[in-house]
Amino acid sequence: MQGNLSIRSYSTKPVSHSHDYHQLVLPLKGVIAISVGDFQGKVAPGECVVVKASQTHLFTAMPEARFVVADMPTLPDNLATAERCVFAINQSLWAFLQFVAKQLEQAVNRELELAMFNTFNLLLAEQIMQPKVDSRISEALLYIDSHLGTPLQIKHLASIACLSRTQFKLLFKQQTGLTVMNYVTKQRMEKAQALLSHTDYPLQRISELVGYNELSSFSRSFSKYFGLSPSKFKK
Repeated sequence: MQGNLSIRSYSTKPVSHSHDYHQLVLPLKGVIAISVGDFQGKVAPGECVVVKASQTHLFTAMPEARFVVADMPTLPDNLATAERCVFAINQSLWAFLQFVAKQLEQAVNRELELAMFNTFNLLLAEQIMQPKVDSRISEALLYIDSHLGTPLQIKHLASIACLSRTQFKLLFKQQTGLTVMNYVTKQRMEKAQALLSHTDYPLQRISELVGYNELSSFSRSFSKYFGLSPSKFKK
């Protein structure tokens, strides 16, 4: 078989099966509850679960959740020899998944599909098999990503993770490599970039959707992050 990338959703009804090729599931939105090998739990955005060929797996997800699914005839050596089947992906692969999702929302030719799969495979081979993100931090990440248009305070995020402010800030940096507010800024700026690229929303509306009431504050943050003002980026 040839490798293939697709965007999928699943049912709340548990499904159990196996297939004669390897499959990777990478959540974009929401989580998947899965039982495979010695792992039984949830896999969230920023993580990947590897289901090897002929391995029976049981899974379920909310219908609104979305996943990049990679069907693969072979695995890179780092995945093929890894003891764990769930790992945290790096920022390069996460950013590429956003690109893949946008491309697969529309019809793409086979040449582009193949190029995306080959790039995906190269990025996979660079993954350091980091442990799955702590579930408490995963809860906070999910909340942040779904509330970018609202005020986000460390005190509230720490309470979602059931940690003190100090514990939360320390564990968050250990798990993501970023401070809490640096992560929030990154997510807001990347969402703003996507909205500027793929919608006709006015700048004021985009600034509100990513948590800025004042357009001037949004413009300063965007310019500092990308080195280009949002108005120039949109042209």
